[in-house]
Amino acid sequence: MEKSLNQLLENSFRQNWDYPALSDYKGITLNYRDVARRIEKLHIVFEICGVKKGDKIAICSKNQANWGVIFLSALTYGAVAVPILHEFKPGNIHHIVNHSDSRILFVGDVIWEQLNEVEMPGLEAVIQITDFSILYAKEPIVKETREHLNELFGKKYPKNFRPEHIDYHKDSHEELSMINYTSGTTGFSKGVMIPYRALISNVQFATQVHPQLNNTSNVVAMLPTAHMYGMMFEFLFEMTVGAHVHFLTRIPSPKIIMDAFADIRPDIVVSVPLIIEKIYKKKLQPIINKTSIRVLLRLPVIDQKIQKRIKQELVKTFGGRFKEVIVGGAAFNKEAEAFFHKIGFPFTVGYGMTECAPIITYAPWDQTRLYSCGKAVVNMEVKIDSDDPENIPGEILCKGSNVMLGYYKNTEATQMVLDNEGWLHTGDMGVLDKDGFLYIKGRSKSMILGPSGQNIYPEEIESVVNNMPYVTESLVIEEKGVLTALIYPDFELAVSDGISEQELERKMEEMRIVVNEELPNYCKIQNIKIFPEEFEKTPKRSIKRYLYQRSSN
Repeated sequence: MEKSLNQLLENSFRQNWDYPALSDYKGITLNYRDVARRIEKLHIVFEICGVKKGDKIAICSKNQANWGVIFLSALTYGAVAVPILHEFKPGNIHHIVNHSDSRILFVGDVIWEQLNEVEMPGLEAVIQITDFSILYAKEPIVKETREHLNELFGKKYPKNFRPEHIDYHKDSHEELSMINYTSGTTGFSKGVMIPYRALISNVQFATQVHPQLNNTSNVVAMLPTAHMYGMMFEFLFEMTVGAHVHFLTRIPSPKIIMDAFADIRPDIVVSVPLIIEKIYKKKLQPIINKTSIRVLLRLPVIDQKIQKRIKQELVKTFGGRFKEVIVGGAAFNKEAEAFFHKIGFPFTVGYGMTECAPIITYAPWDQTRLYSCGKAVVNMEVKIDSDDPENIPGEILCKGSNVMLGYYKNTEATQMVLDNEGWLHTGDMGVLDKDGFLYIKGRSKSMILGPSGQNIYPEEIESVVNNMPYVTESLVIEEKGVLTALIYPDFELAVSDGISEQELERKMEEMRIVVNEELPNYCKIQNIKIFPEEFEKTPKRSIKRYLYQRSSN
C-alpha cells in the first residue's frame, strides 16, 4: 500500500496545478491551484479557531465544489472530517455534531436555518459553505480573521502561493481520517471510524482497476458525497489522479443526470441501482414489451441486431465515453440486470459498506458473472459463515485493510460486528462459488423464518414484485404469521393509462396471483397493502426496512 494519502494529494495538486479539479455543474470551476489556495486559507482559519490535529470538523451541505475543498482541508490539516448527510433531520445533525465532538461546522444556508448553535455547545465556529462567511463564532477573533483572511494569506505567501509551498499533514495507516455516520437500515446512526489505511487501500483498488483516469478525465458526482460510496469513487480517488469532478448540485433526477452525461461525457459512471432501474423502466421496458418487438426478439439474427441497437442507445445515454458503469449500494433488479447482461452493456455490480470505506468485492464488467457482485478486492478477504458456503447461505464476513477501526464511542456495537480475529460481520447473507464470486441473498436482519423453518429472503421476492406493471417499489414483511407485500405503485403511469384507484387495487391483487406462481409455497404473498408515498430511504437509497417492520407488528 501507499504510505500516505495526503502525500498522494500533495503530488496530485503539484502535477495538475493548472488543470480543472472541481466544478458545480453549470456553475463555478476550480482548478487544482484554486483548491490548493482555498485549502491554505482554511488552514489559517483552523489555526485561529484553535483546531489541533485529531480535532473534528463537520460538513453538512448538498454536493458542491466547496464541499470537496473543506473535506480535503480537514484531512490535509490533520483534522478528522465528519461528513453529515444534508437530508438528515435537525435533531440528527445536532446529535452527530455533539457526539463526534466537532469543533467547526460547515453548513449550507437552508440547513442552518433549522439548526441552533445553543444545541451544539462544543462548536468554536459555524461557517457558511458557499462563501466561508462566519455564521457563528465563540470568539470574536474568528470573525476578524475571516474579514482579514486575504491579507493574512498574502503575508504568509508574499510572492504568491506556488506548488512548492504545499506541505500537508503526514498521515499514518492506523490514524483516524474521518467519522462517517450512516443512518443504516437498523436504527439510529453509528459513527464509523475510518482509518487512513482504508482510504489509501480503496484508492489503490480504484487506481488498479481504472488506471486510465488522469487529468483529461471527467466524472459526474451524482451520489451524496457525505456517503462513503460517492465520496470515495466520485471524488477522493479522482483527486489523487488529477481528474475533473463535476458535482450535480440539485437532486439528481433521471433527466438532470442524462443531461449531465450528455454534456460532460464521463470516463466512468458510478451509480446506485435505483437510477439504472429508472432508466430501464422508463426507456427500455416499454420498447421491449411491444408485441412486435417481442416477436422479433425471438428471431436469432434480428434479435442480435435489436440488442445491438438498444446497447448503442444505452451507451449514448450515459455519454458514450465511459469504460464501465459500476453499480453498488443496494440490490439490483434481477430482470434489468439480466437484460443489460444479455445485450453486453458494460456494467458491473460491486459490494461494499461504510465500514469498509466502502469496497469489499468487485469484478470488471467483462469478467463478472450474472447476479454476482464480484470477488474480494485487493487487500481484502471474504468468507461465508456456513458449513457449505457454495450452496447454503451464511453471513458474509470480511477482513483486511479496508475495515474500520470501530464505531466512535460505542465499544458494545463494535464488539458485535468485529470479532477477535479481525473479521467484520456484515449482517448480509450470501454464498461464494468455487471461483470466489460472491452472490448476496439478503440481510440477515431482514430474513424471515418460514412455517417449516425455511429461510425467506424478502429481497428475492421483492425483486419479482418490482418487475410487475404499475409497481415502483415494494417491501415484503411478515405480518401476523403471513407474508404481506407493501407496494408503492406508479401512480403517474396509472393516471396516464386511465386507471382508477379501485382498478389499481384490483391490478395489484392480480399481480399477487401472478407473482405467487413463480414462488415456492413457503414464500407466497398473502396480502397486499398499497402505500400512498415512496418508502423512506437511507443515504445509499436502501429502504429503511425497520420502520415498516416496526409499524406493522
